[in-house]
Amino acid sequence: MEGIIAAIHGDVVEIEFSGGLPNIYDSLVVKKTDGSHIILEVHDHISSTMVKAIALGFTQGLKRGMAVVPSGSSLKIPVSKNCLGRAFNIFGEPIDGKPPVEDHTLIPIHKPPPGLQEQIPASGILETGIKIIDLLSPFPKGGKIGLFGGAGVGKTVLLMEFIYKVVKVYSGISIFCGVGERMREGHELWREMERQDILSNAILVFGQMCESPGIRFRVPLTAITLAEFFRDELGSDILFLMDNVYRFIQAGNEVSVLLGRLSSRVGYQPTLLSELAEVEERIVSTQRGSITSVQAIYVPADDITDPAVANVFPHLDTTVVLSREIASKGLYPAIDPLLSTSKLLSPEDVGERHYQISRSVTEHLSRYKKLLDIIAMLGIEELSPSDRLIVKRARKLEMFLTQPFFLTKEFTGREGKHVPVGKTLDGCETILSGKMDDVPENAFFMIGDIEEIR
Repeated sequence: MEGIIAAIHGDVVEIEFSGGLPNIYDSLVVKKTDGSHIILEVHDHISSTMVKAIALGFTQGLKRGMAVVPSGSSLKIPVSKNCLGRAFNIFGEPIDGKPPVEDHTLIPIHKPPPGLQEQIPASGILETGIKIIDLLSPFPKGGKIGLFGGAGVGKTVLLMEFIYKVVKVYSGISIFCGVGERMREGHELWREMERQDILSNAILVFGQMCESPGIRFRVPLTAITLAEFFRDELGSDILFLMDNVYRFIQAGNEVSVLLGRLSSRVGYQPTLLSELAEVEERIVSTQRGSITSVQAIYVPADDITDPAVANVFPHLDTTVVLSREIASKGLYPAIDPLLSTSKLLSPEDVGERHYQISRSVTEHLSRYKKLLDIIAMLGIEELSPSDRLIVKRARKLEMFLTQPFFLTKEFTGREGKHVPVGKTLDGCETILSGKMDDVPENAFFMIGDIEEIR
């Protein structure tokens, strides 16, 4: 069964078949006149003889009448334990200048998620060593975590720090999926991981900003297929990182418009929910191994209610919201402690002491935020003695929850800190008890353990 290109509309190619149609999501191969080839993915059957496909690459060099050969399945990529320490594109082809992976197995990128009987819920805490996260929005092992924030507030830096922690502290495997990444950012990430000696236990998969929307739309499935291989075949615990979910949704919107589908509200594709679920429902833990996912979600115009952002929330166990206001104060990580949440923050999961300390910290910070307008208008002297004490301690808590990262030492000159959750609780408890009331606020800035200022 061979087809012929009937029409080309940008990244959309219409192909005519005479002996039956390929299945939806099957890949098709077109050989160009220069000897190279391009892969297409079937998206629509528009008649009994015609299909509409999205190009996974640039259509330059294609013309009507060219032969199209169906592959008989959806796109397959090579997977192997030899993929560790390498960087790939959507097709599983190396982009790091090294030879192709040997002793591999070909696996399709389109597959159903594990059945409910195979899945296991997220359980236990993945300690990050980052004070504000472990205290107020603990990460579940085998769960999904979202990092929400606008441009330039530190999402990618946090992702990089998690990779460092998993490789160095837990000796685990990290798979990084760059969706819509700038080539410069991808190169910097590769070089930084090489410099920190954490590349050998990581795999990088990129669908770069300069590539076609079809590639950016499908590259998360390539990365997830690799993660599933290490989880199911090798029984590994995986840290799966994706930067950026919004770019994936944006690519899906481009594909939807190219296929002629009517936009839904706020201009997004009508299939946004199902496309997001196709990716998210495969990022699960099974009896064989776990996948802990950390996903960066760009928030356009800092609007957390944007449909592309709001529809990610139901899939997550923990949400970490980064704030431009906090970043402008120079407090890093710029995490908003009042908007960040975790399903694990309950006495049953974290213990009564952790729960009560986190509640008390949140109450102090919330009260401080409410008093800011009064302080700005009348001054702190006009507050009651109890409110002045709350403000004093809340400011120290804000400072104490800042922390230098290992991967930013080159820029800040500060050595990175890994703080066990027990030490974080001790520090917050000490501040809340009033034992540090006489210590100046700046003494708490960018420290690790509270013992550093005693």
